[in-house]
Amino acid sequence: MKEIYQQRQSQCRLQLVEQNLDALLVLGFENLRYLTGFSGHAAYGIITPDQNYLITDYRYAEQAIKECRDFEVITRDREKETLGACIKRHLGNVKALGFDAAFINVAMWQAIAKELGNVTTLPITGMIEHQRMVKDHWEVKQTKLAAAIADQALNELMPYFAEGATERDVALELEYRMQKLGSEGLAFDTIMLFAQRSSLPHGIPGEQKLKNGDFITLDFGAVINGYRSDMTRSYVLGAASEKQTEVYNTVAQAQQAAIDILKPGLPVVEAYKAAREVLNASEYGQWAGDGLGHGVGLFLHEAPIIGPNCDYVLEPGNIITIEPGIYIPDFGGVRLEDDLLITEEGYQVLTHAPKPFII
Repeated sequence: MKEIYQQRQSQCRLQLVEQNLDALLVLGFENLRYLTGFSGHAAYGIITPDQNYLITDYRYAEQAIKECRDFEVITRDREKETLGACIKRHLGNVKALGFDAAFINVAMWQAIAKELGNVTTLPITGMIEHQRMVKDHWEVKQTKLAAAIADQALNELMPYFAEGATERDVALELEYRMQKLGSEGLAFDTIMLFAQRSSLPHGIPGEQKLKNGDFITLDFGAVINGYRSDMTRSYVLGAASEKQTEVYNTVAQAQQAAIDILKPGLPVVEAYKAAREVLNASEYGQWAGDGLGHGVGLFLHEAPIIGPNCDYVLEPGNIITIEPGIYIPDFGGVRLEDDLLITEEGYQVLTHAPKPFII
């Protein structure tokens, strides 16, 4: 593991050189964890040409010392030293400092910058996130473990889809089972929607009771060592109407059309086009969601975001979702989502829960 973190830090330093920066102030939680191994909060990282620092306070000092790889942990006394002064004290002769601009508010940055003196600061966005798009073997293993927990939890959940069950109760049962199986909390707030409420792409589980013939859509994920899985399944309880079947089949065909062409060197926009062609050829295309998927890792929605305006070309080590959906107001919706690893030969599906339409 030490070598993995050293490699990540070295790659980050190379990017600093390319951008004519002397150091980087890392502010994003996921970026910090990726570079340091620290899983806590209230921390700030500094990467200089010859030294790494992680600034925290007494609440996380012990944890940081145990978890950080090749970062010197600085325990700041918040009553005696401002954050800006502490950062300045550890910059040494740094003249040009990049900072993780997407993860700090204006007021906080103004307070820090005021104390940096003559240091030139430059907002940086996407540098570490771009590095995180290609997963190493350890990251792939964690994601596979998270996906396996989600698969098993859903398998155990299936008997709970019965008439009279509420969205909220079934969602809580799923979350309980994931955590019993070893998930570190939830990858995100579980989506569990029945009947016409399944047309809400990110609806919140409520007291809607399940009835025979209802749509069911659930979107959920587990977490292992910070790495998340993300899976969506859609069902109908008991028996489906002709329209429900058509909507489901359209989404399933769109997903498969995109998955079938995944490989290194493929512009992600081509996967989007493949799915969109199927959706638009149906009579339900006007209700199709705009995006097709996203990267997944320490953060749920990582780069690349797979849509019509993304110019990213797939590389081995990318972990992405493919999740087309159709959402018809006052009728219901269907989304199917899987996590996929791009390999040297093509792709590997990481989420294996079956996709029976009628349960």
